Amino acid sequence: MSERIIAVRPARSRLIRGAGIIAIVASASLTAGCFGGAPGPKSTKSTASPGITSVPGLPDAALEVMNQPQFSHGRWVISVEDLDTGETIIDLDGDKLAEPGSFVKTYSAGAAWVKWGPDHTITTPVKQSGTVSGGTLSGDLILVGQGDLTMGGRTKADGTVDYTNLDHNDANPLPGATLTTEDPLTGLNDLAAQVKASGITEVKGEVIVDDRLFTGTLAEKPVTPIIINQNLLDIMITPGAEGKPATTALTPAVSPWKLVSKVQTVGAGKDAELDDPTVSPEDPNTIVISGTVAAGSAPALKVYELEDPATFARTAFIEALQRAGVTVSTNPTATNPEQSLPDQATVDALPFAAKLVSLPLGEEVKYVMKISYNRGAQTLVCRLAVDAGKTACNAGITVMQSIWADVKLDTLGASLIDGSGLDGNLITAQNAVDIQAIMAKRPDAKRWQGTLPILGVDGSLADVQADSKAAGKVFAKTGTLLAGDAFNSRYRLVTKTLGGVMDTQKGRHFAFTIMVNQGFYKELAGVFEANDDVGKVAALIQQAY
Repeated sequence: MSERIIAVRPARSRLIRGAGIIAIVASASLTAGCFGGAPGPKSTKSTASPGITSVPGLPDAALEVMNQPQFSHGRWVISVEDLDTGETIIDLDGDKLAEPGSFVKTYSAGAAWVKWGPDHTITTPVKQSGTVSGGTLSGDLILVGQGDLTMGGRTKADGTVDYTNLDHNDANPLPGATLTTEDPLTGLNDLAAQVKASGITEVKGEVIVDDRLFTGTLAEKPVTPIIINQNLLDIMITPGAEGKPATTALTPAVSPWKLVSKVQTVGAGKDAELDDPTVSPEDPNTIVISGTVAAGSAPALKVYELEDPATFARTAFIEALQRAGVTVSTNPTATNPEQSLPDQATVDALPFAAKLVSLPLGEEVKYVMKISYNRGAQTLVCRLAVDAGKTACNAGITVMQSIWADVKLDTLGASLIDGSGLDGNLITAQNAVDIQAIMAKRPDAKRWQGTLPILGVDGSLADVQADSKAAGKVFAKTGTLLAGDAFNSRYRLVTKTLGGVMDTQKGRHFAFTIMVNQGFYKELAGVFEANDDVGKVAALIQQAY
């Protein structure tokens, strides 16, 4: 499948793709009470059009996919262009605006790529105030967040980024999410070791996280310049023997967070269900996980999203300092004392105690694109704003526009409100193709292509058309928005998008965008068929040329 369900929000909210697969645009309600077991709409006379009868250049088999009943009230838009000749191969309403979902990340990550190039890095510093005498710092250590998406916690031995096709950001809505093998605290451990190597063995002052670089929100939650483990706590649940408690583990292990498990093991093959983690009403630092797992099943992953990333990062850094042999006198689990920070100019002028260089932008973009990491994409927008001298992330949207306009993209072919692809963004299929054509002319075009999910191979396209002859030949970003039709007790596919480049069966090189808006399904499982439907249209085009 291509994108996963992220959240069901209250009335008029959207199912949003957080870092993974579908995004819900839940209007009225997408709850089990509304849809689960509810009768479908009674048979009524359809007023749908007879379907799409012919599109120049489009294989007839693709029309069969597009004319399925679930799309009879919807609309398809397609644009395909030969990258070598500039020839328009297929144009089905390619100039009409449609919702693209997470495909918007092509615009935000692409703008960062055009601005800085794939080798660009950022440096997260630890600054020191006061003086050092005999190894004792009579002053503060200040960890200054810079918007590093992984902070060393996803770096493989070869220096590239690690990811899983179903990322931990998607663990709560979908079973099967897995973790990479890297230690998410690697970057903090590195910084702590550098502090010790600098001659500091004791800190008499404070340890503070400075997260003032930018401010913004996404889906009503903050976007922050300090990011440790994507600001998630991972909970791995391993089944025990039938009738026995499951074994659970919380990672990364950082005080004062504790885990209370109420998960029981049921018989092999039986239905099992895990609840999303909650915070204990008695202790805000105790996470409670409840539910059941089946004996003999694979370990299951759930996540808890941190509400105060700066405080978590502060505690994790202090613990890293202690592991490195640096004594810290301040309370390690206290709330981040941001009120003690000097002004920004003063912090900037302080000497370095340590610094952490990020992954190259090309690897950060790969992580964002392969798994469709919403907050990561929006963080890139925030970093663009900072580069332009702004602190409000929203200012990064106009910076994106300027970057694309400078490379001759007709930016009137898009109307964007964020960098991640939530509800309210609009693009034309042709505009998206124009972006791929711009990127294909760059000397780093192959590296850009390498950030995109590959049909039937990896990322959000790992399970799409995996048995097709086109598998491995189509490189494209996905996008999905899902809503509810409470009136008819069914699901509404607001959009399913697939766009990128392909190497055709006959050796041609195409840029393409395929979008379908408004499909309807009685069961949620049917919605996921749209992932393969759009993928099949792309595969048929790839095989026809």
